Amino acid sequence: MRGCRWRGQGADRGFVTAEAALVLPVLVMFAMGLVWALLVAAAQIQCVDAARTGARAAARQDPHDAVVQLAREVAPRGAKVALSREGDRVRVAVVARSPVLGRLSYELREEAVAVVEGAVVEGREAGR
Repeated sequence: MRGCRWRGQGADRGFVTAEAALVLPVLVMFAMGLVWALLVAAAQIQCVDAARTGARAAARQDPHDAVVQLAREVAPRGAKVALSREGDRVRVAVVARSPVLGRLSYELREEAVAVVEGAVVEGREAGR
């Protein structure tokens, strides 16, 4: 047994480095995906807030330009705001692109509807 040497002693050298080289890029991509998902969720929440804010302002019968400007301030950068009136109701739609991914981004869209305050439609008060 004098010349016997266990060959497994140094056979594992380099495996940890190889495994780390394979796993680290996967972990980085996973972390980037989580950050992107959080940014998209935050942009969607901003679209919801902008649509609701715009609908409230339009329901108070604020001027059209003021409503659009107010909604754009709350919306994500580059968002488009559309305001329409249907009888005693106003509808505000906010459309924005999802952040970061450029060509791979998709459209975020949110709408809010409100009844115009103090409006009289067809001889009756709105909301009754």
